[in-house]
Amino acid sequence: MHKVFFVLTVLLTPAVFGQELDLVAEELKLEQLLLELRSAKNNQEKKEKNTLLKIEMNRVLQSKEAMLYPFSKLSSIGFIDSPDKQLRIVNWNIEQDDFSQAYTAFVIHIDRKKKTHFVTELKENSFGMPTQPTETVTANNWYGALYYRIIPIKKGTKTIYTVLGWDYNTSLSQLKVIDAIYTNGKTIKLGSPIFKSGKKTQRRVFFEYSKKVTMSLKYEKERELIIFDHLSPESPSLKGFKSFYVPDMSYDGYKLQKGKWILQEDIIGINKGTSAKRQYVYVKNEKTGKVERKEIRSKWLNPEDSKAPVNGGSHVAITPDTEANENQKKRNNTLPKVDKRDKRTPSSLTSHKKRKRFRWWWK
Repeated sequence: MHKVFFVLTVLLTPAVFGQELDLVAEELKLEQLLLELRSAKNNQEKKEKNTLLKIEMNRVLQSKEAMLYPFSKLSSIGFIDSPDKQLRIVNWNIEQDDFSQAYTAFVIHIDRKKKTHFVTELKENSFGMPTQPTETVTANNWYGALYYRIIPIKKGTKTIYTVLGWDYNTSLSQLKVIDAIYTNGKTIKLGSPIFKSGKKTQRRVFFEYSKKVTMSLKYEKERELIIFDHLSPESPSLKGFKSFYVPDMSYDGYKLQKGKWILQEDIIGINKGTSAKRQYVYVKNEKTGKVERKEIRSKWLNPEDSKAPVNGGSHVAITPDTEANENQKKRNNTLPKVDKRDKRTPSSLTSHKKRKRFRWWWK
């Protein structure tokens, strides 16, 4: 045990004193350790290899240059940077023998006052902790996830970093999460009461849904909006069973307002990158008979807009019943008009027709 402690001390000593590292060479060492981890054959071996990788990663991340170094050779490790370059999350998962996932994460953040940076390991703790915690959690009691987006927001004089992530969860359902990371000196905490849904305030938001589908959860910077698929059960009888929840083709979102994320339902999704580009079509000039190129603007028309040139601004959903009625109207308009008055006299009706009508009514 003393030998192991001595080795760890030697590995961590350069980081403590802020020694500069050759990150190109260090990345090659990390790459080899990562390869050994991905080649491990069982949980015990994976745990041992991951421990070695974490020790080396922690040492390398202490270097000031590690905050911006790309680490492009470590393709199965995520390096997620905040837009203000003040926070970086280093995050990876390890598939277990039962196909569940274990997670490792380091958070690097810059302390502007002390003009230094701190490295904190988020330690996954699945024992005695709910899979979807509602309270603030510390770095030593992390629920575990893979983060893929960081959104800094100002709250007073402090910056809170909203993060988007994913978790394997169980064999039947998976999770998407919106959380908040904030710092106090060198301390890292997760969870802040900045998510509002009506009168309800949450420290983080979880979405649980079926393993069979994909849920979209992304941030639109231009609209300051976190937009996501609305989830519904596959059938009304499955309400409450989250492993049967799927996207229902509608969208909700959290809109940033005065430092908080406010839930807005039935958000309209807009494709990015088309409205600003010039687009052209080729049309025939009726006067000259020549084909000419004409510029058009790709502009989305709101069907609820009173000035929209469709249905006088009223939006009507087209259903199979609607289409059937329209087709029936078209058929009726094409049929020749006939005189529908019954010119027969009651005495001309036979008793056979009367019995037939009576039997049909009885059935």
